[in-house]
This record gives sequence, structure tokens and C-alpha cells, in this order.
Amino acid sequence: MAKFKKDGKRETPAISTASLPDIVFMLLFFFMVSTTMREVSLMVENGMPEATQTIKLEKKALVSNIYVGKPKDQYQGAYGTEPRIQLNDRFATIAELQAFVASERESRKEEDRNSITNNLKIDQDVTMGIVTDIKQELRKANSLRVNYGSRKKATR
Repeated sequence: MAKFKKDGKRETPAISTASLPDIVFMLLFFFMVSTTMREVSLMVENGMPEATQTIKLEKKALVSNIYVGKPKDQYQGAYGTEPRIQLNDRFATIAELQAFVASERESRKEEDRNSITNNLKIDQDVTMGIVTDIKQELRKANSLRVNYGSRKKATR
């Protein structure tokens, strides 16, 4: 019978890194496609009021934000100092609110269209007149889920 002889220590072969760039680019492509980077730049001052009991909105994808406040300094030359409505990245009037609600509804899936919540992020110095007008327009557009945005009051 023959004996097998080991010739010293055998080294493990080096790991091939030839496919590493392919894997990195696949991961990069996946995250580029699946990530949403939509961030609204505020054009109005938005010092929301404080609240003691707040509830976090569950599905942020079903939230449509409506900002109301005095225009920031760089926009006051064109829009004045009266409180204005901001829908996404532009100023709007009360009359444009129904069209905004309709476009937000159309951009969502069929099963989510009745679950859209309008989040009113209103500056604490804004009078209730404009808030009432917004709520009336939302009723006309049959968008009845309304939430008032606020900051959580600091506990002492």
C-alpha cells in the first residue's frame, strides 16, 4: 500500500475579487432606485405651536403637507408679509387647493386614495381665518382627513 505524503504546509488560495465591482454596482443601483429623496424646501416661516399630547403619523407616504405662514425674508419682496399657503415647492392660493388635493389623490395607488391625510403645518402666528378657508376648500374637495402639525412640548 502506498502512503501519501504531505509536502509541508499548504496555503489557502487567495479569494478572487474579480466579481466585487459587479456586486458593489448592483447594490449602488438598488439603493439609487429604491430611495426617495423628495424633500420640500420651506418658503414660509413655520413655528408650529406646542402640544402636550402628540401622536406620530403612521404612514408618511399617505400624508400630504400644507404649509401656512409668513413668507421667509428672501420671498417677502415678491409675496409680501401676509401669511401664504405653500403646496409642495410653490406658493398657492385658496382656489388652487382643490386641484392640489386632486393631483395628490391621482399620484397615489387606487387602494390608498381614500386614506390620504392632509397635514396642516401652520405657523403659530397665523390667524384662524385662513385656516377656516383651507378647511372649507378641503371639504369641497371631499378630503376630510385633516391633521394639525405641532411640536411636542418640552417636559420639565
